[in-house]
Amino acid sequence: MIRVVLADDHAVVRAGFRMILNAEDDLCVVGEAGDGDEALALARELLPDVVLMDLHMLAADGVTATMQITAELRGVRVLMLSTFDLDEYVIEALRAGASGFLPKDVSPEEVVEAVRVVHRGDSVVAPRLLTRLIGTFVQASQLRPATVPPELVGLTGREREVLTLIARGQSNAEIAKMLDMAASTVKNHVTSLFAKLGVRDRAQAVIVAYETGFVTPGPKG
Repeated sequence: MIRVVLADDHAVVRAGFRMILNAEDDLCVVGEAGDGDEALALARELLPDVVLMDLHMLAADGVTATMQITAELRGVRVLMLSTFDLDEYVIEALRAGASGFLPKDVSPEEVVEAVRVVHRGDSVVAPRLLTRLIGTFVQASQLRPATVPPELVGLTGREREVLTLIARGQSNAEIAKMLDMAASTVKNHVTSLFAKLGVRDRAQAVIVAYETGFVTPGPKG
């Protein structure tokens, strides 16, 4: 059972998400918070698998709470939601440690699947937002010289290969097949490069890869 805490300053919004999630056999809402401070307190108390967090709340905001939760409670994943899908909000959320970002107008099915995805340890960003974000990073990277960014100097050649494929959207299983190595070896490379980059998950690793200009868009597969 995936245990979820809802954090939103509108009770009606929380009620809607509660109905959606509790209708699934493998999901259960175990707590609700009206602001970031309450979300942090509940996360500490209940240790949920996932916190469904509103980005902007009138009291303590979701970004600050996310930073605290992901830094302090390593097993708790945060899926950020917002009425606004501006690029800077998405980047802010992922930098704070969120494992995903969705606009609130996505379908119930997309919310349910996103909760499952972040619980597995993967990342999720609404496709329409991801396309725009990549475009933004590419424009910025075109202004930089074609050298290995300082942030990535410590990575081995194989780790750079793995990072490139992560940024292309490949799963560990797909990377293992493409590089002809065991899945466990890929996992070890992923763990190592995350530690070297100082990132928590794939979403943050992708942010680093594109922001530094190390990776530019290309077709998956």
